[in-house]
Amino acid sequence: MNKIKIAVAGPRGRMGSEAVKMVLNTENFELVAAIDHREGWKTIGEIEGMPPSQAPVYTEMAVCLTKEQPDVLIDLTTPEAGMDHARTALQHGVRPVVGTTGFTQEDLAELEEICQIRELGCIIAPNFAVGAILMMKFSQLAARYFPAVEIIELHHDKKLDAPSGTAVKTAQMIAQTREAMKQGHPDEKETMGGARGADFEGMRIHSVRLPGLVAHQQVMFGADGQTLTISHDSYNRASFMSGVKLAVDTVVKLDSFVYGLENILE
Repeated sequence: MNKIKIAVAGPRGRMGSEAVKMVLNTENFELVAAIDHREGWKTIGEIEGMPPSQAPVYTEMAVCLTKEQPDVLIDLTTPEAGMDHARTALQHGVRPVVGTTGFTQEDLAELEEICQIRELGCIIAPNFAVGAILMMKFSQLAARYFPAVEIIELHHDKKLDAPSGTAVKTAQMIAQTREAMKQGHPDEKETMGGARGADFEGMRIHSVRLPGLVAHQQVMFGADGQTLTISHDSYNRASFMSGVKLAVDTVVKLDSFVYGLENILE
């Protein structure tokens, strides 16, 4: 069986370190390199907390991709780095799997165009937890019957973007089912700015940032005499790795751009 050769960007990060462990523990995956902006390590095994591995560490993405020629790049870093890494990977014929949120519509359109030109697969997923994807799909279904909806997303206090990519993706999916409508009293007034949260086609999105949290979301629907809440909780970052693994197994078979893990779930 030919193994899928993988490079991981950001191996010292909370998500990146989990990705390294997942790759090393998956039979049909081969970890060929990591990319880290900090100098000082020759191999992944030299990084504190990393499992033993002689895979080299590079500081320059282009150099790594040219020398190691991986099949797939896993990037779980930041929106700015993730966009640059995905673009560079595609330019080198490497298929990216990116779990960074915060991409703009312009970013996504650019990556989709590169994929079309180069006939390469690329998967961008705001959330790799399979349970979170099901939460989004169930919410999309529920919105047919409960058009009044608000989203509350809760994350650790080191998260850079708000609202989360998962919350935005959830709202986009619901909008495919639900007609835009204003919620709340027609004459409501915020006595403190932002009290009602972000507005997406009349849906309100609220972001909570606290230490101790990992990744959590509630989608609350209301109707006369009843409410429905669909929620998902990730208690550790290992919860995302089954989705990352699925994305890697899938992206090597693709020649197009995919945004959202729900699009590759059977």
